[in-house]
Amino acid sequence: MDLRKIKKLIELLEESQLAEIEIHEGEESVRLTRQHPQPAGMQAFAMPPQASAAPTSTPVAAQQPMTSSLADGGGDADAEAPLPEGDVVRSPMVGTFYSSSSPEVDPFVKVGSSVSTGDTLCLVEAMKMFNQIEAEFPGKVVAVLVEDGQPVEFDQPLFVIEKG
Repeated sequence: MDLRKIKKLIELLEESQLAEIEIHEGEESVRLTRQHPQPAGMQAFAMPPQASAAPTSTPVAAQQPMTSSLADGGGDADAEAPLPEGDVVRSPMVGTFYSSSSPEVDPFVKVGSSVSTGDTLCLVEAMKMFNQIEAEFPGKVVAVLVEDGQPVEFDQPLFVIEKG
């Protein structure tokens, strides 16, 4: 494969939100993977969260009680519970939600936090890679819909942000 094509692929990867690109041309193939530098203490998230019988913290979803989808035999709690007014930030992938870069530091954002375009909202770990979820527009965080360490699905609502 031509070196110019590989350099162009690297530029495309850097300009996009993609974490990985793989291209096949005949018998040749190139695979590029983006590695984000991990902040100190990030290794603590590599271990699965401990299971407990009772939740240790409650989500900060506009201080409304959450209904448990497991207690009522399954179902999608997000489809049943109305979301607060604002624009919803959804998970771009399946993974594990983390509100901060380390258990010892404050979350990236809380309810009431002001965010600018490009600010980190959370991390989603997928296949041992930590992916930063960034604000796509400025505003104020109205709701955090996921607890730290909770698994998330593709397109699951994570935050509600009121544009400002």
